[in-house]
Amino acid sequence: MDSVQNIPLILCFGDSLTAGYQTPSPAHPHAEETPYGQVLQERLGRKGRVEISGICGEVTGEMVLRFRAAVLNRRPQTVIILGGTNDLGWNAEPAEIMRNLTKMYELARAASIVPVPVTVPSIRVEVGQDNSEAASWLAAHIQRRQRLNALIADYAGRKGLPYFDLFTATAEPDSLLLAEPYSNDGLHLTTSGYHLFGRLLYEQLFSSPPAIPRLTASSPAGS
Repeated sequence: MDSVQNIPLILCFGDSLTAGYQTPSPAHPHAEETPYGQVLQERLGRKGRVEISGICGEVTGEMVLRFRAAVLNRRPQTVIILGGTNDLGWNAEPAEIMRNLTKMYELARAASIVPVPVTVPSIRVEVGQDNSEAASWLAAHIQRRQRLNALIADYAGRKGLPYFDLFTATAEPDSLLLAEPYSNDGLHLTTSGYHLFGRLLYEQLFSSPPAIPRLTASSPAGS
């Protein structure tokens, strides 16, 4: 039997969406955390060992500050990085958020750790058909998420990295709102949303050999 040390470590790093936070609801009155990393661990079995490092309310600048202790010192083979939702809530510009995300991606690559960028999900706000001002605010907020996500996808493409598009996976195709089954507060995911996240992440990035993404010679750190 493989020792724990020989099983590749996958670290899920981020904010409340990584911690698995959800708002209390009739179905989950105690609002138990249901992180996507647990679902990923169930799917991987002994092919990988998943650890979760998510802090509610954290912005990407704070993530950068704890990245060495929480990620680099743990020496995972892969780190899944999801951040930016809270920055957007504080009206940070996508380019500013991307600078912080890029710092983490590059720190990981320099340490021969594969970063897996994740796009931020949409939001859900019921504004009504007659409230044009609120509808305009909502559209602008979603557009800012799309701008950040385009930067994330572009970085992953240029560096030859695997990435996961959580926005598309959880948004309604027509309205681009966060789909109602996956969120009960318009921002965080429900148990169903986190389970979808973990399942699709596994199916798209971890189910085919090699099960754990690796850095390739064509995408060295700093390229």
